[in-house]
Amino acid sequence: MAGFFKELLAGGKVIRVFCSGRLLHPVSIQMFGLAGGYDGFWLDAEHAGISTEQITSAALVGRACGLGSFLRLPMTSYATVTQALESGVDGVMAAQVTSAAEAEMFVTWAKFAPRGMRGLNTQGADAHFTRKSQMELAHDANRDNFVAIQIETLGALDDVDAIAATEDVDLLFVGPADLSQSLGVLGQPEHEKVWEAIDRVAAACKRHGKGWGIVPASPSYADRCIEKGCRMLTFGSDVMAMRLGVEALKTMFASGFEA
Repeated sequence: MAGFFKELLAGGKVIRVFCSGRLLHPVSIQMFGLAGGYDGFWLDAEHAGISTEQITSAALVGRACGLGSFLRLPMTSYATVTQALESGVDGVMAAQVTSAAEAEMFVTWAKFAPRGMRGLNTQGADAHFTRKSQMELAHDANRDNFVAIQIETLGALDDVDAIAATEDVDLLFVGPADLSQSLGVLGQPEHEKVWEAIDRVAAACKRHGKGWGIVPASPSYADRCIEKGCRMLTFGSDVMAMRLGVEALKTMFASGFEA
C-alpha cells in the first residue's frame, strides 16, 4: 500500500493503530483487523525478538485486512532498516534516539540516494520481488516509505525542534513510559513534566508541519493528546488484548470460578 501512513497524515486523519510483538501471529493481526476501526499497526522489534519471516507475514496479513504496518527498532545498523523495508512493512520507527544527528542518520538508512545510503536490492517485497527496476524501487521507496522518530530521551527532547525539521521525518512519536523515566518521574505519565515535554513535541511538529503520535496511558489521556494535535494513537497491543480478554472471560464465568 504505497505511501499508506504518509497519505493518512496528509489527509489530516487521526490514525488509530495497535502494537504487536510478543504474541505476533497472523491470527492476532486478523482479529484486530476484523474488530474494525484500526488503520494499522506497528511491530515492536525493540522489546521483542521478531524475525524477518514474521515481519513479512505480518505485513502481508495486515495488507489483506487493509491495515498499514511499520516496524519499531533500535538504532543498530542500516541493514536492519533495509531488511525491514524489504520485508514489506510501510515504514520504520527509530527507538531511543538521542539527537537530531541520530535522526538524520536513521533517515539516510531508510532512503536511497540522493537522500540516503540504503543498500539497493530488488529482491524484496518493496520491489515486488525484482519486478521493479533499481531506479523504480529507489524512486518509489523514497517517495512512499514512512519514517518516524521516537522522542523518549532527554537528548531527543532537547533536539526536538531540529528533529521535527529533519527532511523526510514524517512523524515524531512520544514514548511516555521512557520519557517519564528520562524526566525523573518514572511511571508517572500524567506528571506535569511529561505534559510539558509533550507540549514541546506538539509545538515543534506544528512549526514544521509534521505529525506526532503517542501510546496514551488512558482514554482521557488520549482525548487530551488529540486536543493537543496528536495524529497517531496506539490503542492497545496483542498482550494487552490477551490479558483483558482473559479477565473478561473470568468475569463472564465468575460463578464457575467460584464453585
